[in-house]
Formats: sequence, C-alpha cells, structure tokens
Amino acid sequence: MKKLSYQTLEEQGYDGFLLKDAPERVLQFGEGNFLRAFVDYFIDMMNEKAGFNSKVVLVQPIANHGGFNLADVINEQDGLYTLYLRGFENGQKVNAKRVISCVSRCLNVHSDYDAVMACAENPDLRYITCNTTEAGIAYDPACKFTETPPSSYPAKLTQFLYRRFQKFGKEAGKGFIILACELIDDNGKELEKCVLKYANQWELGEEFISWLEKENIFCSTLVDRIVTGFPRAEAAAINEENGYEDNIIDTGEVFGFWVIEGPESLKKELPFAEAGLPVLITDNHKPYKQRKVRILNGAHTSMVLGAYLAGQNIVRDCMHDDTILNFMNKTIYDEIIPTLSLSEEDCKDFAAAVTERFKNPFIDHALLSISLNSTSKWRARVMPSLEGYVSKFNKLPKCITASFAFYIAFYRGTELTDAGLEAKRPNGDCYTISDDRSVLEFYYAHKDDSAKDLVHAVCTNINFWGKDLTEIPGFEEEVSRILKNIEEKGTYEEMKECLK
Repeated sequence: MKKLSYQTLEEQGYDGFLLKDAPERVLQFGEGNFLRAFVDYFIDMMNEKAGFNSKVVLVQPIANHGGFNLADVINEQDGLYTLYLRGFENGQKVNAKRVISCVSRCLNVHSDYDAVMACAENPDLRYITCNTTEAGIAYDPACKFTETPPSSYPAKLTQFLYRRFQKFGKEAGKGFIILACELIDDNGKELEKCVLKYANQWELGEEFISWLEKENIFCSTLVDRIVTGFPRAEAAAINEENGYEDNIIDTGEVFGFWVIEGPESLKKELPFAEAGLPVLITDNHKPYKQRKVRILNGAHTSMVLGAYLAGQNIVRDCMHDDTILNFMNKTIYDEIIPTLSLSEEDCKDFAAAVTERFKNPFIDHALLSISLNSTSKWRARVMPSLEGYVSKFNKLPKCITASFAFYIAFYRGTELTDAGLEAKRPNGDCYTISDDRSVLEFYYAHKDDSAKDLVHAVCTNINFWGKDLTEIPGFEEEVSRILKNIEEKGTYEEMKECLK
C-alpha cells in the first residue's frame, strides 16, 4: 500500500480540497495530535473557504517520540494527514473525514535548529502558534543565549524573535501574531513575560525590547476540543478503506471552540468568520474560560465521583442513565449557570453542546481517569460555583453540596500504597485514588473517622481549599447529613433526593 502523499492522492483522483503550494506564513511549536486536529484544521479550512493561502511549518520540540522522529514521518507524507472529527452534532451522529494539506514540513528543534531559526528570515511569516504543554511556558534563568537550542520554549522563541528583529527590525509590520494554546491562565501574557525576561537577562538591548512590545501581539487564547489522537485499534481498517498508508491519522470530537484575546484588527488578518469557523476574537477571553471551566469541567467533577460509586464506568453511559443525567443537568442549569457572567442564553447553548459531547459514541471517557486529582479540581472547577450561588441566593445549592459529599465518599480509602489510596465501591470493586501524596495521606489518616468527624476535618483543611469551608453557613452540617445517607443508601439514591 502506498504512503499518503500528493502523488498518491492524485493517482486516486482525490477530489477534496488540497493546497499544494503556498507561502509559509505560520510557524507552529508543537506537532502533536491536538494542534493538528485544532489549529491546523482551522487554518486548512481558512485556506479552502477564505483564501488564506498559508502553509504551516511544524516544529517538533522534543528529540523523538518513543525512539522515532515524528518529523520524519510527517515529511515522508508531504505534511499530509487524515483527520476524523466524530461525535454528535445537532442530535446527529457525525464521522467527518478530511485530508489536511496546510502543513508544508516539520523540523526537529534539536537536529534542525538552524533551519528553524532560518524561518525567522522568511518575510512571509506572520503567525506563531504553540502548545508546549502546561509546563512549556516557564522561565528558566539557566538558559543561555548561546545555546542551540536552549531548553525552555520561551528561550527558543526569544532567540527566534531576535533573529527576526535583526533581519526586519526597521520595517513596520514584520513582527508576529503569537497565539498561545497552552492550558494555563493568561497563556499569551505569561509567554510574553518570559520572553521579556530573557531579553533583559541576555542584554539584547532596548531597541529589541521596544520592537517586541510594539510590533508583536502575544494573544492569550482558550482552546476547547477533545482530541483522541491516533486511532491505534482502527488504523489498519481506516488505511485499507482509504487505499493509502497514513501513519499520523488524527481523531477528535466534532465540537471545537477557540477564543482569541486580541485587537479588532485580527478579524481582518485571520478570516475565521469568513470561513464559518467557531473562533471568537475578543478583548477579554476570561468569561469564556470561566464558562468552560465551570460548566464543562465542573459538570465532570461534580458528577463523576458519585456516578462511579453508583456503578458507572464511562461518561457516555452516565448520559443514558436518567437519574445521573438529570442530576448533572440540574447542577449545570440551576446551580452553575446562574453564577456566570456571560448571558444565560450563551451559557445554555454551551451546556447543551456539553451534553452532546458527553454522549460521543467514539470516546470511552473513563470516570476513573477524570477522578485524578479531584481535590484540586473540585477547588478550581466547582467551589467558585458553590460560593457564587450562596452569595447570590443566600442558600446552599443542593447538587453541588451533594457533589462535595460524593467527593469525600470516593476518597474513603483503606490502604495507602505506592500506587495511591486503595478503596472499594459498594459493589465490591476495588479502585485506586490518585492525588497529591499529602492529600492521600490526609484521607488515610482519617480513614476510621465518623462521617461527621471526617467532614469537619476535610472542610477545615485550608491547604485543600484556601479557606475554611465551615464558614459557609450550614455547609458542614448538610455535607455530614448527605455523607451519612450515602453510607446507608449510596450515591445513586442521593442523586434521586437532589432531583425531588
């Protein structure tokens, strides 16, 4: 079977959109599944629908992937790959296939660093995108200007921007629009801070610093799409059906949403709207991040621990259980949405999409996977809704309060091992609680507490919550009552109680 390439597709008479030749206008730090199913998909769609006419140079930031150089695989396929976006959309099952042709080549930052840096001298280059993981945007003072490459991504980017400045520093409009996609708060602003620190540390001069600030736009963004990556179990069948060998097939959910914080001028430069894409350019991305974290992530965190103790294993099956589904919906619509700053209509539309996403027949999202580090997740994703609801209505939200009791019940382990805290479901199944070691040690130390004593110990643990939750009127007493009920009747019956 022939490898995927332009020649292979031409021989097959492929009639889909392909962009073979175009200027390299985008440099992308990160060649992984997420960026290829998200950013590169949007660029490919703009090329087809809005004449964006841009190729993307991918930069592989790590030396290799399990012993092989992914850049080689990408280049062997002319930068082409097959993307499948799958799930539910408007109540209909969707499995959409597209060959992505916006990638020109992939460079390995370790073996091809000179070639990466040479891209800075390309006058057509205008955009830089990145997703270097949450740990990627970090300032390491040990990085030196003379290193090729330095270890941190911001240090590499500073070197790249300095090369650009040396080549085009006196020309207006030759800076970059930089779109950070890492999952940290204010990703673009944090990246800019790191770059400015290196510019100062390396004494690159006031002219360069002025150019950085005036000619470059560091955009904070919010990205939202579940990307499931290479479909290992299906790859052989997919290649057989397509009639070509594609070693970098990518898969993700149909839903996608990108919020970019930047000036109004970006709307003209980046024709997302013209291409009909779900991308919002705004002067403030934070309300949209709040909506995602509180509704999507908050729904997960408030529902999955109770659902797991009730015998469920994956998210999709929870959506087919009326009690669990209605519990989740009541949490979202009655207790979370009223605390958010965006309009009720916007929030309800997003919530409806969340339910469709959770029903995705192509994704087996394990509840135990979502349960990892639930202590910090409950604090970040659910606690703000609890506090907002109490402040607004002067009473406790029933479902969110119950979810805190579910969390405590889930963490009632009996044996601490190197793997985590071992516990048992009511049906006798064993499971392992995974969290920071200090959290697991705390729960192990309180494993023999009564429900009342355990709730008091958890609520007053300021290290967990940043505050004493017993100060919320009636919260400790209500959680204790619910935890006792769970011990007698289980989480499923408690969900039913919340729906009365």
